[in-house]
Amino acid sequence: MAVTGILTGSILILIGLFAAVSLNNMMKMVIGFSIADTGINIIIVSLGYIKDRTAPILDSTALLSDPSALVVDPVPQALVLTAIVIGFGVTSIMLVFVMRLYEKSGTLKIRDAGGDR
Repeated sequence: MAVTGILTGSILILIGLFAAVSLNNMMKMVIGFSIADTGINIIIVSLGYIKDRTAPILDSTALLSDPSALVVDPVPQALVLTAIVIGFGVTSIMLVFVMRLYEKSGTLKIRDAGGDR
């Protein structure tokens, strides 16, 4: 499971960075950053996964035995939840910048939106 998640996340990061760096359309660049962000989140969750363990919710069964042997570390999950919220905020700000630039220049292409210098 962890290898599949790391591989999938790495592929998503590469696709997102390719879209962000090589494409000329600003909307496609924003989508590329979002795809790369999703890939990073998948990798973090995959690194926190431990086979045959459950979510870090302590109930009576977990408290009777050793909880550290039954549950996974909750820190990667908390980091991913925080990263999702931050990613949403950053994506919305990027979209507002793209919208404002489109209003000023009338195009989504980076080379054509240079404006006066």
